[in-house]
Amino acid sequence: MTVETIAKTYLNYINGEWVASSNQEVDSSISPANSKEIVGYIQRSTKEDLDEAVAAAKIAQIQWRKLSGVTRGDFLYKVANVIEQNIDDIAETMTREMGKTFPEAKGETARGVAILRYYAGEGMRKVGDVIPSTDADALMFTQRAPLGVVGVITPWNFPVAIPIWKMAPALVYGNTVVIKPAHETAVTAAKVIKCFAEAGLPAGVVNMVTGSGTIIGQGIVDHPDIAAITFTGSDQVGKAVGQGALARGAKYQLEMGGKNPVIVAADADLDLAVEATISGGLRSTGQKCTATSRVIVQSAVYEAFKEKLVEKIAQLKVGNGLSGETWMGPCASEKQLNTVLTYIEKGIAEGATLLYGGQRVVEPGLENGFYVEPTVFDQVTSDMTIAQEEIFGPVLALIKVNTLEEALEVANDVKFGLSASIFTKDIGNMLSFIKEMEAGLVRINSESAGVELQAPFGGMKQSSSHSREQGQAAIEFFTSIKTVFVKA
Repeated sequence: MTVETIAKTYLNYINGEWVASSNQEVDSSISPANSKEIVGYIQRSTKEDLDEAVAAAKIAQIQWRKLSGVTRGDFLYKVANVIEQNIDDIAETMTREMGKTFPEAKGETARGVAILRYYAGEGMRKVGDVIPSTDADALMFTQRAPLGVVGVITPWNFPVAIPIWKMAPALVYGNTVVIKPAHETAVTAAKVIKCFAEAGLPAGVVNMVTGSGTIIGQGIVDHPDIAAITFTGSDQVGKAVGQGALARGAKYQLEMGGKNPVIVAADADLDLAVEATISGGLRSTGQKCTATSRVIVQSAVYEAFKEKLVEKIAQLKVGNGLSGETWMGPCASEKQLNTVLTYIEKGIAEGATLLYGGQRVVEPGLENGFYVEPTVFDQVTSDMTIAQEEIFGPVLALIKVNTLEEALEVANDVKFGLSASIFTKDIGNMLSFIKEMEAGLVRINSESAGVELQAPFGGMKQSSSHSREQGQAAIEFFTSIKTVFVKA
């Protein structure tokens, strides 16, 4: 029996039911570790399917918003428990479908559980403030009101954590949800949504519709009954989402690209800096919006740092993420692999020195996967393409500078401003970095790719719409403030 004949078909989830798309058409989800393996079949949905999901969410929101925050939070606790019970299955599916190693996938799924429990607790926190009135006989206060139906558009690189960190606050604050997951990880998304269903959420509160960005994604942007859109993905698509939402007056939240630097100062602990650069830049095959991409090193330690970096990278094992020996898995798709290889070619063409890697991995057992070697470029200047554009792959660009001032200038010399880190023992360097770095997340003596669920997350410049996700900051997007004036 071939893999193709045993692959399962996954349905849309609309109004509490698992349903096929109205056109009965499906797409296959391919494993990046082995392109001959079909992880599952997903619905190629139509605008009619989306309309049905939005209508269900709109009706369900009438009663959902009337529940107390505590009751809505209790539902999220139940979802967290169901996901925790299925953590290995979800993580294994993620690894098969997206490529990241199983330990990373399991860690991400556990993070999704923690996010749900965090926002479940938000159901017991305040949703307003009492404000003094100039009228001594009046009471004035604010209330947080839900927006309505929220459209959720998520990427493939964190197929559990990102959908959950959007859906959980949306739900606990009284909204209902229609989610369009990325095509590349729609099977993983279906398994997550199944946990919401098994937790007993009322029909229509959470809906999932899979399909193309041009039909389902654009349909979410244009739909008159979707009050708000939360999006994570590329800056090109994000800008189009924002423009479409603005045109019809919908609220929108965009988290987009990054070109994140690490600065290695002359007084840095080089071993620590090397470990963090490798972890921040190459884990998940560099497919994180907060991944380290530019490594800006002061000249006094440049050669020593470079030698340590390449020595460590040479020890990394590339392979199938389900293998316990694997440190770095494949790119998530053939398209992403080709994008990474194209950027490597541009780096060479523009005069950077290929110091390590740069080739597709085709050794026996990996030849049908989308594997690329971890790659390091030397002699990179800030004007090169590989120092300016987001690659979303395991490519590090080394840039030599003489002073911390020059390092900060180079670090800020991009259109993005998501995350950044510095390695130094000097408090003055730390304070200068905190003050001068144009990024929404700055980290000292730690890798750039670290986000904690209880803290606000978002970027500056073209990395976001300047809103923030996660933590208690999420309430700012997923609710509106209503001011109430009462006089007896």
